[in-house]
Amino acid sequence: MAASGRSALATVAFIAVGLALVGGLIYAFRLGFKVRKNEPAPPAPSEQPQRPVDGPVQESSRVREPNEMPRSEDGSRLTPHELNPTGGRDSADQTPPRWNDGSSGGFGSGGPGAR
Repeated sequence: MAASGRSALATVAFIAVGLALVGGLIYAFRLGFKVRKNEPAPPAPSEQPQRPVDGPVQESSRVREPNEMPRSEDGSRLTPHELNPTGGRDSADQTPPRWNDGSSGGFGSGGPGAR
């Protein structure tokens, strides 16, 4: 009889945990629907971004070179607002860099090795 009592108690506990999980899932879905209802509607097709009149924007490719790091007069550290606003400028030589002849450019790619 004692084993039967424990088995019944385990069954009741298992059913109670299952009902609690189902109740939690139902609560989570209802909460999600409430939150979703309060969000703004998706934009209409007329509110979507439009292409420029002169056609799509094309990709530009430029060779850039870094700015020289400015030095302070008294040798102290420069703060960010004292630096140049951009990280570089257009290079005077706009020919794109190429790999060395006979080299694939990849590390460990089976090339001829060190010269």
